[in-house]
Amino acid sequence: MCTKYVSPDDAAIERYWELRPAQSWPAKDMFPRAPGPFIRIAASVASPAMECVIGQWGLIPSFAKEAKLSYSTFNARFEELSEKASYRLPWARAQRCIIPAISFDEPNWETGRNVWWRFTRKDGAPWGLAGLWNAWTDRATGEVHESYTMLTINADAHPLMRRMHKPDPRFGPDDQDKRSVVAIELENVGLWLNGTQEEARRLVVPPPMEVLDGAAVVAGRKSSR
Repeated sequence: MCTKYVSPDDAAIERYWELRPAQSWPAKDMFPRAPGPFIRIAASVASPAMECVIGQWGLIPSFAKEAKLSYSTFNARFEELSEKASYRLPWARAQRCIIPAISFDEPNWETGRNVWWRFTRKDGAPWGLAGLWNAWTDRATGEVHESYTMLTINADAHPLMRRMHKPDPRFGPDDQDKRSVVAIELENVGLWLNGTQEEARRLVVPPPMEVLDGAAVVAGRKSSR
């Protein structure tokens, strides 16, 4: 799972996606439950158009009784979207989104301890990470809370992403279910947001090696390894 990423600023989002975020957000270093930007199809216009809104990283499902959850919803396993109550309706309703990110971090345990790795794109562009969103309304106050979750997919066969995350001692090296975020290329953003469920499903793969640049983080910077 991914628990850390860096969000572009509003100017970078506007340059790359040609969208202006609806409001500012306090931090560019993103952690679960922090507010951050995500891109979706706007429901307030007749023809499909994208909008960039600010919401909590950690999806609040429609059945929640309060905005603060006692369990984690910042990552969603793609293979379980149709089964998990928190994500079943957003997936069925095509509430798919793009999460802008300059980089994302993953833990590497090959040395026996956690060494954070940072992943950027080789072309210098921001990532557009796949997610789901939901709008939850507080019944007591009428306040609407926007929120989102980041999708993950199995990465056991990926040359680099399979090296991330702490091995589970209960399973062998070939049964670990290593996870990766899902990157949506700019030319596929419209298809991810507005395509059919089957069209969207075909886009759910780990980032290809030809665009992925990852290295250990040393004192806040990527190492040369």
